[in-house]
Amino acid sequence: MEVEPQQLKAFLMDANLVTEEEFEQAKEQAKNSEQGVGDILVSKDLISEERLLKLNAYILGVPFVDLEDRQIDPEVLKIIPEPIARSHDVIAFDKEGDELQVAMLDPRDLKTIEFIKKKAGLKIKPRLTTPESIKTALRQYQESLKAEFGDIIQEEAEQIKPIEKEEEKKEHEEERLKEVAQEVSVVRIVDTLINHAIMQRASDIHIEPTEKNVIVRYRIDGVLHDAMTLPKETADGIVARIKVLADLKLDEHRRPQDGRFKIEREDYRYSVRVSILPVYAGEKVVMRLLPEQTKGFTLESLGLRDEALENVHVNLKKPVGMILVTGPTGSGKTTTLYTMMEILETPQVNISTIEDPIEYRMPRINQTQVNRDVGLNFATGLRALVRQDPDIIMVGEIRDNETASLATNAALTGHLVLSTLHTTNAAGAVPRLIDMGVKPFLISSTLNVVVAQRLVRELDDPKEAYTLDEERVEDLRNYCDVDRILEILKDKGIAQPNDSFGDVEFYRPEEEGNYEGRVGIFEVLPVNETIKQMVTAEATTDEIYHQAQSEGMRTMIEDGFIKAAQGLTTIEEILRVTME
Repeated sequence: MEVEPQQLKAFLMDANLVTEEEFEQAKEQAKNSEQGVGDILVSKDLISEERLLKLNAYILGVPFVDLEDRQIDPEVLKIIPEPIARSHDVIAFDKEGDELQVAMLDPRDLKTIEFIKKKAGLKIKPRLTTPESIKTALRQYQESLKAEFGDIIQEEAEQIKPIEKEEEKKEHEEERLKEVAQEVSVVRIVDTLINHAIMQRASDIHIEPTEKNVIVRYRIDGVLHDAMTLPKETADGIVARIKVLADLKLDEHRRPQDGRFKIEREDYRYSVRVSILPVYAGEKVVMRLLPEQTKGFTLESLGLRDEALENVHVNLKKPVGMILVTGPTGSGKTTTLYTMMEILETPQVNISTIEDPIEYRMPRINQTQVNRDVGLNFATGLRALVRQDPDIIMVGEIRDNETASLATNAALTGHLVLSTLHTTNAAGAVPRLIDMGVKPFLISSTLNVVVAQRLVRELDDPKEAYTLDEERVEDLRNYCDVDRILEILKDKGIAQPNDSFGDVEFYRPEEEGNYEGRVGIFEVLPVNETIKQMVTAEATTDEIYHQAQSEGMRTMIEDGFIKAAQGLTTIEEILRVTME
């Protein structure tokens, strides 16, 4: 932050901090560089950075605050989420009533002040601080989880002893694990980990043992972030506690285990899916957090738009046939299926599902959980479902020949079947079903529509518009059909008729980290008469893909570029999730 050079000169000379000659030399040097006069004076050791900042604060009439030795109340610190604090160099450090004091490098940044005011719902009192103060305060975000643990990590963790695993102790191991799992310190550690993850909007918690410690990571908006590091001695107790909650075998360390449990609080209710896997240094735990009270989605809110949305709605109205949703793990397929079922659920129809696992409980829908221990898999469950007089059947995933054949036959015999497949695009669903042994004529007779999708992080404010230079446009040609995308943007009215691709405005965060939530990018392939004929002729994925494009199907990357030009996400996010 720079004040007017003449104002700065007057105050510096009045305080005998620099001579007129030194100031004028710095001023001349500043003209030929991107630095301000004050920065030049600091670089020449004529004045300290802190002294300069305090002087600037005095001239501007803004109070100065030093946070380097200040411990900020975690409740105040988290009023401004860490990504925003980091990207805007702004820290909430004190709150009194409805007034929030924030430390900034530029207290004149009215845009950021107004943004925080809206986010926090408080009156903002800006204060000037140093870059070192900001760095020190940012580290406190990483330490905030430790602060919540209080003396658990510092004192009680020392009391948690590693479990003795020698063969002669084996008979007592389960009893000892039960005792450790009930220890107050272990219970509080696990509870705090989960509560903190929910507060951070995490979808998954990874607890990873190493030879020296235990690393905890959260997946937020599809990206993993380090949350904290725990002492190695806590590993056995944490795993034992989670096993107790998920009703798993405490003394089983050699085989993977899966389970689930629920968390209920006044303000939220979550189902937690647990996966435990033996690794070199112990047992790794992944917990998937599934909110049970999630408000209903709509296909529009998921990201489906225009012709793609219309094609899905048209096919949902058909009483028979098959609707497939494809994409890799974590691409939002299950959420899309649940949204479809919510649309279809009426008192006039019977909807039954076979799932592994049941991720969300839905009223008035008969949901069945796969249980391989008793021989209940997708295929046997599907056989039973068709005898339950269903109108609509949802199969969590078609993953083998038998399930594929049964699902196709169910669609052929008067049911609407919804399911998922692991393919990279919509056209790939047809060859995948053929590989599973389904006859092409059966696929063409039953398949109504295929939806392929990915999830991208959604841009949050503030964001900035920019255009691509020629070199970047040429680079994009390696990944997508730039000319086709430009025509689509013109048809949508996003680009003007005479625009080149370099004229189109896209958006990016002003600083890294300005993302919140995710939105889907889709391609929807309706199986019309042309596609049916190609299926019967066993056309390749590429042939079906190009035919669908020629008939107006927008690919995922094209849908992504539309959303990027609308400011919903960034080009980098689109390429991250679509490049195989």
